[in-house]
Amino acid sequence: MDRTLTGKTAVVAGGTRGAGRGIAVALGAAGATVYVTGRTTRARRSEVGRPETIEETAELVTAAGGRGIAVAADHLDPAQVAALARRVEDERGRLDVLVNDIWGAEHLFKFGVPFWDLSLEDGLRLLRLGVETHLVTSHALLPLLIREPGGLVVEVTDGTAESNAAYRSETGLFYDLAKWSVIRLGLAQAAEIGPHGGTAVSLTPGWLRSEAMLEHFGVTEENWLEGTAVDPHFAISETPAFVGRAVAALAADPDRHRWNGASLSSAGLAAEYGFTDVDGSRPDALRYIAEVVYGGKPADTTGYR
Repeated sequence: MDRTLTGKTAVVAGGTRGAGRGIAVALGAAGATVYVTGRTTRARRSEVGRPETIEETAELVTAAGGRGIAVAADHLDPAQVAALARRVEDERGRLDVLVNDIWGAEHLFKFGVPFWDLSLEDGLRLLRLGVETHLVTSHALLPLLIREPGGLVVEVTDGTAESNAAYRSETGLFYDLAKWSVIRLGLAQAAEIGPHGGTAVSLTPGWLRSEAMLEHFGVTEENWLEGTAVDPHFAISETPAFVGRAVAALAADPDRHRWNGASLSSAGLAAEYGFTDVDGSRPDALRYIAEVVYGGKPADTTGYR
C-alpha cells in the first residue's frame, strides 16, 4: 500500500459524495488524516436531498488506510468554517492539503435554457454555493496551510481553462460563470501562496460516474456500461477514484510546485504520473468530448481510454 502521505493532514471540503469522496478516500489510501466536511450527515440532509453522508466518507477513508474525521459544516457560514480551522489546528497543528470541492448546486441549473429564462434566485444561490463557499473556506484555512512550505490547494471544477474557453451555452450562464470562477480561484491562490512555498491548482474530472450520475442512468457501478444504451458516449465516463488518485499523486509529488497556477485534468495527471482508473484504463473525457462528441462522430472510446 502506498503510504506516501502518512503524517499529512488534509481537509476535503465538500467530501460527502462524488469527486470529493473519491479524493478523500484516495488521500486516506496514501496514509493521510482527512477531515471530511459537508452539510449532509446521518442526522440531517442538505437541500440537495441525497443520502450520502460525511460520516460514510470518513469511514471509507479509514477503511482505505488513513484516518477519516467527519466534520459537519456549512461552508457559507464563516463561523462554522473558522471553527473547522481551529479544530484542525488544535488536533493536528498543520494543514498540508486543502481541497475545495464544495458544490451542492446541481438542482439549481437547467440545460439549454437562456439566461433570462433561468431563475435569478436559483442562479445567485448557485454562485454562492459554487464560488462563495470556496472563498470562505480558503480565507479560514490558508493561514494554517502556509505555516509550513509545501502546502497544496486544489480547486475542483468542471472543465479546464482550455476546454472552457468557449461559452458552454448548454449549461447556462450561472453554471459557466461558477466553474470559470473556480479556475480563476486556483490561479489567484497560486499567486497568493506561491511566495510561501505553497501550490494551488484547479482540477477537473472528466465525465464523472458520481452517485447521482449512476442514478440518472439507472445503473450501478457494477453494471455501469449498460448506461451506454441511454447515451453511448457514457462509455468514456470515469469513477471518482480517478480524480482522487490525481490529487493523491499531486500531494505526494515533491516537485508539485511546477504546477502552481495550472488548470489540470484527471486524464492529464494520469498521463504524467502513471495512475489509472479502477478498471486499469485512463479515460480522457475532455479530449473525447471535444473530438468525438462535438465532432459529431459515432461513440468509440478507442484511443481515449
